[in-house]
Amino acid sequence: MSDFTQSLDADGLATITWDCQARPMNVMSKQGFADLNALIDGCLTDPMVKGVIITSAKSDFAAGMDLAVIAETKDMHQENPAQGCFEMVMEIHQILRKIELAGMDFKTKKGGKPIVAVLPGTALGIGLEIPLACHHIICADNPKAKIGLPEIKVGIFPGAGGTTRLVRKMGAMAASPYLLQGKLCSPSQAQAAGIIDAVSTTPLEDAKAWILAAKDTDLVKPWDAKGYKMPGGAPYHPAGFMTFVGASAMVNGQTMGVYPAAKALLSAVYEGALVPFDTALKIETRHFTSVIMNPSSSNMIRSLFLNKGALDKGAVRPKEVPDQSVRKLGILGAGMMGAGIALVSAQAGIEVVLIDQTQEAADKGKAYVADYCDKGIARRKSTPEHKAALLSHITATPNHHALTDCDLIVEAVFEDPNIKAEVTQKVEAVIGPDCIFASNTSTLPITELAKASTRPDQFIGIHFFSPVEKMALVEIIKGAETGNRAVAKALDFARQIRKTPIVVNDARFFYANRCIIPYINEGLRMVQEGVEPALIENAAKLMGMPLGPLQLNDETSIDLGVKIAKATKAAMGADYDNAQADEVLFWLFEQGRLGRKSSAGFYEYDAKGKRQGLWQGLRDHFGKEGGNLELLDVQHRLMFAQSLEAVRALQEGVLMDVREGDVGAILGWGFAPWSGGPLSWLDMLGAAYGVARCDELQSRYGARFAAPELLRTLAEEGKGFYSHFAA
Repeated sequence: MSDFTQSLDADGLATITWDCQARPMNVMSKQGFADLNALIDGCLTDPMVKGVIITSAKSDFAAGMDLAVIAETKDMHQENPAQGCFEMVMEIHQILRKIELAGMDFKTKKGGKPIVAVLPGTALGIGLEIPLACHHIICADNPKAKIGLPEIKVGIFPGAGGTTRLVRKMGAMAASPYLLQGKLCSPSQAQAAGIIDAVSTTPLEDAKAWILAAKDTDLVKPWDAKGYKMPGGAPYHPAGFMTFVGASAMVNGQTMGVYPAAKALLSAVYEGALVPFDTALKIETRHFTSVIMNPSSSNMIRSLFLNKGALDKGAVRPKEVPDQSVRKLGILGAGMMGAGIALVSAQAGIEVVLIDQTQEAADKGKAYVADYCDKGIARRKSTPEHKAALLSHITATPNHHALTDCDLIVEAVFEDPNIKAEVTQKVEAVIGPDCIFASNTSTLPITELAKASTRPDQFIGIHFFSPVEKMALVEIIKGAETGNRAVAKALDFARQIRKTPIVVNDARFFYANRCIIPYINEGLRMVQEGVEPALIENAAKLMGMPLGPLQLNDETSIDLGVKIAKATKAAMGADYDNAQADEVLFWLFEQGRLGRKSSAGFYEYDAKGKRQGLWQGLRDHFGKEGGNLELLDVQHRLMFAQSLEAVRALQEGVLMDVREGDVGAILGWGFAPWSGGPLSWLDMLGAAYGVARCDELQSRYGARFAAPELLRTLAEEGKGFYSHFAA
């Protein structure tokens, strides 16, 4: 059955309706384009058709392109995948250009049939590129709708004419937030920006009226009209020249040159602005194809679109367990973490009981939610009514008996095993026999914490990242006796609060902290060796890390690092080997430099807490003559420190799925998103190179860089992680 159907009314107006039967939102496929093309051909050749409306049967217009189509195209053209991709996109351009010209005589610009896009709701990616080729775009007055071109966020850019059309419609400067940042906007914002033409409470009626009143001149796009000039100026115009100089500086400043899509997009815009429109489309396609063929885009699409989507939909959920959606949630501890969990849960419509030792402390946690709502109201992103509704879902109390009918408990008290044990026992005395108990902990082993429980099969770890309302990942930790119903409960809860979950087996630091701590420590080791701190920080950013290891340490707090180091040393004994990093960390702690919270750490801060620059005291105390390393060595030490821990976690069964390793790394601590994650990065390098580089780093810097057996096995097989674990 086709995703597109057509009807014709008494006025000769054809309505082409998009409705993907097997999906909650419309996504475009190759067959979808073929069907749309056939219907457009029919409308343009049928004398009974006076005009066309393209709309959706769903509450939204479209979520974008089915990105699996790109992978399929590459597989179908294995001898020359670039040629296959190029030809596929050029076919799409031909279809959209057909819509744009609508049968008119190109010389006289007369005789075309009006084509209007009616968007009932959200229109993203190709869901906006098709409307941009139409003669008029009307969006329903739908406050939930989002309009935009978010492709840059998954490592590509709008390649079906969206880049060329938006720039020629708005100018490079005005279009840049929507292209280079993937900015989404509401219908009214899109109209104000000039992306769409109208917002209406009766969009179909308005579309018909526009078509019946349309003149030949209404169908001619500005770039097809004689004398067209690009808004803001073309690159050879003085104003346009400065725009592109600034845009180039901005792109490289924000991406550090590691995101190929951003550079390719800017090149497509610049080069396309120098030539006629149809040539510009071909230029756009060439740059788009180059990005598609770059392993960075393939990895980003796989991790941030395909794998993330699979995990969001329950790819690792125990299939035999029925739905475990949370009805009533109990949260123990109303501090920043507990309050954040209460906020996202209330936003999901879950009834929340927020417990603390006193009514005052519990109320303070609920006030955190109220303050969050007030900020949203001030930015006009929320309303007092929404605030009242949200707060009505939260009961703040010190009374544990309020937890009686909860079906999930999340404990978020201090990271102290004794306190957690005491709380567990107190709560289990009042909750029902089927209630699942979850501990929000970032470091304490779940198997040990579960010993305080009388039902360890119903005990699980749910590690939220801070701040809860902003971080997309939750790490779900299975203890030795955790049962499948507890796992399903945690996963269903993550789905309800719109977080992406990964499930890991219990081990020291679980997965995320296991990988991020070596990253921080490697930075500290290099400081101790006398390496210039700025080189360390900038080397990390040049690899796509959002924060250098020293800044990250400041953000998480140096005293917390000291606490973790002491606890780890006590647990590992003679196996603990981190004296170099500890020398730097403990020295700063002794200086009273605790990080951002004390306005003094690796960085200096002004009176308002704004970071000023690296503290000179680091250089004075640890600097050594000739202590600097080659940039690549610094980068590889920082990247391999994380990636090898990810491999070991997979090798040891802490990680159970390569997808979770990559998605968890990007969402949890921002591991170089351009790479697709640590396992994808090693696949990009190649296992053989990875092993050789490990051997070199091990000989120079120590056993922590020893190649894991799994990586050596892949090198011998000539495989990567994804091909090895494909089954």
